[in-house]
Amino acid sequence: MTNLLELQGVHTHIGAYHILHGVDLAVPANELTLLLGRNGAGKTTTLRTIMGLWRASAGRITLAVDQDNTPRGLDITQHRTPEIAQNGVAYVPENMGIFSDLSVKENLLLAARGARSVDDIDTQRLEWIFGFFPALRKFWSHPAGKLSGGQKQMLAVARAIVEPRQLLLIDEPSKGLAPAIVQNMITAFKELKAAKTTILLVEQNFNFAKQLGDSVAVMDDGRVVHSGSMKALAEDEALQARLLGLSLGAHA
Repeated sequence: MTNLLELQGVHTHIGAYHILHGVDLAVPANELTLLLGRNGAGKTTTLRTIMGLWRASAGRITLAVDQDNTPRGLDITQHRTPEIAQNGVAYVPENMGIFSDLSVKENLLLAARGARSVDDIDTQRLEWIFGFFPALRKFWSHPAGKLSGGQKQMLAVARAIVEPRQLLLIDEPSKGLAPAIVQNMITAFKELKAAKTTILLVEQNFNFAKQLGDSVAVMDDGRVVHSGSMKALAEDEALQARLLGLSLGAHA
């Protein structure tokens, strides 16, 4: 299995606080990897460190890229966020990161890096996004700040997928969404996987996780304490209880 992203012994300090304590993580290409763990385990810090928003204080982060049609591992540990984004990585933070004063249309236009106007955005891809998140079409010209929490979450995900990406880093995408929209998002992510998009996802909705996850890494106290297949974890209630303090089956 080829890994698109690898973290080896990654430590992250935020001020005086030592948050990540030697994270080892492999994200297989063209799959969806779940990052699970209790609150405060280091999941969000891991995503932000990969994206260069916080700098790793030790360790190595490697992204597989094509150079002259030859795959190679690019060390992005100390790269700035714009450089990482230019290599096809998009990040959807838990706080959504949308521009409240701009319209839905303007938010998507900013995310489509090669587009100067909405007419430059791939119409077929835009219609595909509207199929999953119809509220974005309805509120196309409305300020994003006036959307509901769930609608803002839809917009945040739409911004990340408005053009093809190599890797999506997504922090709790189902948070605040109605069940029907959650199911739409599951379908969207399945189609993204089929189109060879790799996804690293932090998620607390375990039914969502079970339906989507290929592999899983469980974090505790700033370390990855378990990695394996999502299917195996979902079928092993004793392992769930030991790693997460709960049964996934209770949240189906």
